[in-house]
Order: sequence, then C-alpha cells, then structure tokens
Amino acid sequence: MKFQGSLQELNDPGNFEAFLKRCRKREWVVYSKPPFGGMDQVLDYLSRYTHRVAISNHRLARLADGKVTFRLRDYKDGNKQKLMTLDALEFIRRFLMHVLPHGFVRIRHYGFLANPCCEQNLSLCRQLLGVAPINAEESPAEDWKQRYERLTGESINLCPVCRQGNVVVVEIIEAFNQKLKSPPKMDSS
Repeated sequence: MKFQGSLQELNDPGNFEAFLKRCRKREWVVYSKPPFGGMDQVLDYLSRYTHRVAISNHRLARLADGKVTFRLRDYKDGNKQKLMTLDALEFIRRFLMHVLPHGFVRIRHYGFLANPCCEQNLSLCRQLLGVAPINAEESPAEDWKQRYERLTGESINLCPVCRQGNVVVVEIIEAFNQKLKSPPKMDSS
C-alpha cells in the first residue's frame, strides 16, 4: 500500500513507525451512542451505501484538459458544497480505490442465509414455521411473462393501447429494428 497526498511521507518506514508510536501513546476514548433515528434509519443508510457507486454522474461537473471537476461536501467548512478539480489519473486512482478486488463481494450473508448451508437452513426454517416446503418437481418454473403477470397483475400480452386485445408479434424486421431501435411490428387481436 502506498500513501498519497498529504500522507506521502508515511511511505518512509521510519516515518511510519514514528507515526504509530505517537498513536500508541495517545489515550483513545471511544464514544458511541444509539443512532438518532433508530435501526430503520441505520439500515436505510447502509442499504444506500452498499448499493451505490463511488461517485454518481450528477456530481461530475466537467472534464477538460485532462482534469476532472466534481461536486463534494466539505464537512470541515460547515457542510458547504464545493467543486474539486483533480488530474484525470488521480481521479481514476481514487475511484478505483472503491472497486473491490476480484472475488470479493460487498454484501456477505451470515447465519441461515450463508451460502454453504442456505438450502438446508431455509428448509429447516420452513419446517419450524410450519410452512410447506417448496418442491421443484410439483411446481414448474414460471417464465418471465408469467412472473411479470403474477407480480403486476397485468398481462404482458395485453394491448398497451386498447387494454383489451392481445398483442401478437406478426413480423420482426431485423435491419429496420437495429437501425432505428424501434419495437417490432405488432397487431392486437
């Protein structure tokens, strides 16, 4: 690991060791209190954090002359919104620090949802809750159209205009489709 920016001097082993000694001498007091909004707020925050990209497109302001300018909140200066410009390579380096290495996942399941024993534990949970087990042989897998209809209550085959007839694909003209990115020709019956 290499330190960058204002921490660059810690790349020297002697400086790094001196820094650690200063940290060990300090009396650390950890103060924690319950979250203000309760567990719902904590879970809401964590779910947003685990499903976001390091920086969203709306924060990017400008890319010119090999420099990237983006919006940020300066918490040290009263939470003011400011612009920061970085060299494109430095911006990419910082962005890539948020990309997980191959084989790592952001969310890991523990307990009864853990991968090695998930199927066994879920069947045990169903048994303890008195819920009938899922038998793959009895219920055939539904295709995406059936699932859409079950979840939305609407048929994908229903005419989007009159909402009465069924949509039937009459013809698909590939060259026309690829050029204009238009839906295939349909007729309602």
